[in-house]
Amino acid sequence: MRFMVIVKASRDSEAGVMPSTELLAAMGRFNEEMVKAGVMQAGEGLHPTTKGARVRYGNGQPSVSHGPFALSNDLIAGFWLIETNSLDEAIDWMKRAPFEDGEIEIRQVFSAEDFGEALTPELREQEERLRAEVATR
Repeated sequence: MRFMVIVKASRDSEAGVMPSTELLAAMGRFNEEMVKAGVMQAGEGLHPTTKGARVRYGNGQPSVSHGPFALSNDLIAGFWLIETNSLDEAIDWMKRAPFEDGEIEIRQVFSAEDFGEALTPELREQEERLRAEVATR
């Protein structure tokens, strides 16, 4: 099972306050442990929303708004993409993350099987082809 671990933004992350050397080292050790265990597939921190934009869709016309955005629970400061055998295992890994403060959210990523018959053989082949192409880049 794959999970997206969403690191929620904080006042500090939105203000562009960079993590300390100690936190970066601890995070590096944690990431290395997950990589060696075959759990971590990707993980990155994100710049504050002052450097971002949102695209909203409605009325047939996308509209763009540029950051900063008000601090709320929907702002993201970073993420991991991990693969574990269960949600409980994902939770166990994330309980070991070297955070002293903050919040994360863990969400399961859809797999092809989750879409049932709506994912036709042609669409499945396209998905597999695109994943293979991305993997070669």
